[in-house]
Amino acid sequence: MRKTTLIIGGARSGKSHYAMELARKASGPVLFVATAEALDEEMRQRIEEHRRTRPAAWRTLEVPTRVGDGVRQKIGDAQVVIIDCITLLVNNILSQHYTPGSRQKAADIIEQAVVDEISALIECFHKIEANFIMVSNDVGSGIVPADGMSRLYRDLLGKANQMLAQSADEVIMMVAGIPLPLKSDDSGQ
Repeated sequence: MRKTTLIIGGARSGKSHYAMELARKASGPVLFVATAEALDEEMRQRIEEHRRTRPAAWRTLEVPTRVGDGVRQKIGDAQVVIIDCITLLVNNILSQHYTPGSRQKAADIIEQAVVDEISALIECFHKIEANFIMVSNDVGSGIVPADGMSRLYRDLLGKANQMLAQSADEVIMMVAGIPLPLKSDDSGQ
């Protein structure tokens, strides 16, 4: 039986590690979907570190946007799909569409792009016979960001996380490496 899990939490809370542990415990081949783009040296090093921690047998798909399309094209025989991470996926969409100036018009266009992206991903959950494990940051628990673009990003990621949480069978909050279940497939939530 397929299952969809959303793992959320703060930065460096153990989300990716926990997602990989869940995938290792599941049976079958794994497709790891990475949304990070190596835009600077520090990010290149992080990406390389993440690559080294993945089992060699796992297939990797590096795609900054249009994740649903990428998964449909590359699913192959994968029984488990890890998407790491929604945080960077939303950032990538924001970066593609954001132009300073007409904030409200841009915000509406970007929000629709995020909704379309997440909706396409949710459609994959229903059409593909695989377990999906998604990783995302919870950025809405901190202070109100000082600038408009950061506030827009926080709002967009919050919307994406809500959409994914509603469709997921299970939602886990990671705090200091400890998984805290927020929703489980048997909770009726």
